[in-house]
Order: sequence, then structure tokens, then C-alpha cells
Amino acid sequence: MRSLLTALIVLCLNSALCAQELDCIVTVNVGPRVQTTDRGVFTDMKNAFQQFLNTRKWTNDNYLLHEKIKCSILININDMPAIGVFSASVQVQAARPVYNTNYNSLIFNFGDREWDFQYLETIPLEFNDNVFTSNITSLLAYYAYTILGMDYDTFSELGGTPYFQRALQVVNNAQSSNLAGWQSIGSIRNRYWFNENMINTQFVDVRKNAYSYHRLALDTFEKDPDNSRLIILKGLKDIKKARDINPNAISVISFFDTKGVELANLFSEGELNVRKEAYDLITTMDPTNRAMYDKILKK
Repeated sequence: MRSLLTALIVLCLNSALCAQELDCIVTVNVGPRVQTTDRGVFTDMKNAFQQFLNTRKWTNDNYLLHEKIKCSILININDMPAIGVFSASVQVQAARPVYNTNYNSLIFNFGDREWDFQYLETIPLEFNDNVFTSNITSLLAYYAYTILGMDYDTFSELGGTPYFQRALQVVNNAQSSNLAGWQSIGSIRNRYWFNENMINTQFVDVRKNAYSYHRLALDTFEKDPDNSRLIILKGLKDIKKARDINPNAISVISFFDTKGVELANLFSEGELNVRKEAYDLITTMDPTNRAMYDKILKK
């Protein structure tokens, strides 16, 4: 009896030490154009996608249960042209805890507008890093690796590189499918271009900023908020260098989609000259959201 109990304890400890990396919530919304009496397929879809993301081991690192990356994937099914065939858009988010606080900072917020896939409840979800298997598992794996890349970049400078490289492999494999989102042609807001920016040395300052912003600034913000704002301000200047190279770079657009609200809050306090400089930089790079940033200058 004692040996059995010991074995169970060891098993539980090993499970905790080797927990999967993602704690992802999948939501499936169905649009009015989707006409089907079998609504259970969408519940099954949600559960299958969520299980695929959360039960697969994506890295060689050991995660404790509380270290899992909080993330979400919202799938909007826009059309069902045939049984088992779906057209959807996807919103992917991931967050990171800020040291010594209860605050989770958004690190990834990306809208994927082009996803066509086939799903049948009886067919298991299979994935292979070396070959394109389906547009479902390719997309889910792509975002799993991208979320990991974004997260690792916040804890060490360019620490996410191995995962952006794995996401690149998913992109390269999927290009043979000729399905939307994996190609350089068409929208700049697709999977191909986001990954291209993450591995393109021209935009390395955007990725380096992830470390300085989160580890050097946010994690120490409670201790020295003025210095943290200066660190973030320097990062914004570095991001502007990347934007000057390509004003339409999706990595820069995505940064403000992710951090806009947080930046407005962070710079609504502090020294006036720092707030003014931040406001000018931010509104130059993200002019469509100027109204949101006006609170920076109101005090």
C-alpha cells in the first residue's frame, strides 16, 4: 500500500513538473450565415481544438502548473459552404503575469481574418512538424509556437527565436496547400507576414523591446515607475526605427493592437515632458487611435 502511495505521489509530482505549456481557452462563435441543425459539431470543435493545444508538449522545458501561459483563441465561423467545410476568422491573445502583482499584461493580440478548414468529428487532429497535415493543426500549431515565441521574448532578449523558427517551418509546410494566410501575396495581416517580421533582422528592435518593456520596466514598475516609463519610452523610439523602414509592418501594427490601452494607462501619470514625448511617438505610429491616447496629456 505504501509503495503504491509513493508511486502515485511521484507520478503527481512528475505531472506537475512536466505540465504542458499552454492554458488556452478556445471559443467558437457561429455567424448567421451558417445553416446547420447539428450545432453539437461546434462544441466538439471547441473541445478538440482546446485539447490539442493544451495537452501537447510544445517545448523541451518543464513548466509548473502556475507557469502555464494564459491564452485564448476566439473562432468566428462566418460561413459553411458545405458539410464539414468552414470559413472563419480568428482572434488570438496571450498574456504574461507582471512580477509581484496580480496584473496580467497582454503580450499578443492578433486578428487572423482568413482561415478555411475542414472538420469532421470522427477524424482525429494530427500534426507533424515536418509536413503539412491539415489547415486546422497547422494554424493551431503556428499560434502555439508564436505565443511561446512572444512569451519567451519577454523573459530573455530574443529568447523566443527557436519558437518563431518552428512557426516558420509550419508556414513553409503549409504553403504547398495554397490556402489563404500562408502566402506572401494578399493581406499583410496574415500568418506569413507576422512570422516574417519576427525573424527579419530589420525588425529586431521590435522583438528586443519585448524584453525591456516587460522584464526591465513592467516587472519593476511598482518599485520605480518613472524609470520604467523611461525604459518603455526608449523602446518606443526603437520601434519607430523599425516603422520608419516599413510603416505597414505587421509587427508594429500588432504591437499597438496589443499594447495601446496599456500604454495610454502607463503614460497617463508621471513627468509631463516624458508623457508629451511618449504621446508624440505613440500617436505618430498609431494615429487611428489618437483619441485613446489623449488621456496621456489630460493631467
